[in-house]
Amino acid sequence: MNKQELEAVIPHRNSMLLIDEATKTGEMTCEGKKYIVGDEWFLDGHFPGHPVVPGVILCEMMAQASSVIIAEVSAKSIPFFTGIDKAKFKHQVVPGDTFEIKCELTRSRGMFYFVTGKGYVNGKIAAQAEFSFALLPKDKV
Repeated sequence: MNKQELEAVIPHRNSMLLIDEATKTGEMTCEGKKYIVGDEWFLDGHFPGHPVVPGVILCEMMAQASSVIIAEVSAKSIPFFTGIDKAKFKHQVVPGDTFEIKCELTRSRGMFYFVTGKGYVNGKIAAQAEFSFALLPKDKV
C-alpha cells in the first residue's frame, strides 16, 4: 500500500501519516518502510546539528504499518492505541536511513488487537515494541 491506499485504512493525514508504504505479507504479518530524508518535522529540534528520529516516532511508524494486518476487520472502525510495552531502541535512525518495519499480529480479543513490531536499518534492529489497539466503530467516535 502506498500513502493514498493507507489513508483508507488509518485516519492519519498530512504530517502524521509517517510511513511511505506497507504490505501485508501473510495472514498475521506485514512489512513497511519509511525513507528518512532529513526534512521531516520531527527532526527539526531533535537534535539540532545531529538529527535523530525520536523513539516515540519510531513506535508510531511501526504501529501505522501494523494497521494493514487488521485492515479487513477495521474497515468500519478506527484503530486507537491502547498500549505500548517493552519498547527498546537499539540503534539511531538518521537522515538517509530507510526504516524497515516488520510486524506480527500475536493475538486478538474482541475489539482488542496485539502486535509485535520491529524496525531495522541496514538489517540491524533499531527499535522494537509490543502494541495494543482497540478498534472503535467510526460512527461512535
